[in-house]
Amino acid sequence: MRAAGFTLTEVLVAVLVLGLGLIGGTAMQLHAMRTRHESALLSSAVQIATGMADRMRANAAQVPGTYLGLDYDAYTEPVPALPGSLCMATACDAAALAQLDLYELKRQVRAVLPAGRARVCRDADMWSGGRLRWECSGEASAPVVVKIGWRGKNPDGTPAADPDGGYAPGVAIAVAGAAP
Repeated sequence: MRAAGFTLTEVLVAVLVLGLGLIGGTAMQLHAMRTRHESALLSSAVQIATGMADRMRANAAQVPGTYLGLDYDAYTEPVPALPGSLCMATACDAAALAQLDLYELKRQVRAVLPAGRARVCRDADMWSGGRLRWECSGEASAPVVVKIGWRGKNPDGTPAADPDGGYAPGVAIAVAGAAP
């Protein structure tokens, strides 16, 4: 009479199939976690950019003088300098309010985005080769744009870079109705 049961080969094949399934499931879970994190960063960047666009619309007279030209990089300037007035105890004029708005933008970018960057400029050509770009055209008739991005990482932990060695903005919001 022959004994019934599993051979060692069958058991090893079953363990191999189970191991491959566990590795695949773990890889999918890691990918889902990275995607969720990138989505959260993108959502935060959109909120920061739209908030700044709203503040600029409310203080449109300061767009040409104060808001335009902001280029903040939390990687190179980790702690933004406080403005002259925080507009809490005393009334502020429009220029002081614009300085406070810029400080708040820098503070939010630094707090929420990993090595984030924010730029406010005139740009008629935000997209180049299907990607947002940091450079601004600067034309007087171009719309005012708020660009926000961050330095991402590849799945292996190395810094993510564009083909040109930099990183592209994640968000660009046009500020309609801003003063020329």
